[in-house]
Amino acid sequence: MSDNAFAQWRELFAAGPLQAGEVTAYASGVATITLPGGGILRALGEATVGQHVYVRDGAIVGPAPDLPVDSGEV
Repeated sequence: MSDNAFAQWRELFAAGPLQAGEVTAYASGVATITLPGGGILRALGEATVGQHVYVRDGAIVGPAPDLPVDSGEV
């Protein structure tokens, strides 16, 4: 546990969802990412256009595999 009160306060909250998508634009450390469902988000981090990445809380966590997406409705 950290001695920083703000860091301790942040640890009380759950992390955001881990999402995967394709980088469609990149400029000045900010990537525009298209999600499999068609949503678009922006995230900070290093990436190249066309790369698939994992994103959490507005930051690129790392590379994601380039796999086909299959979805269904229930």
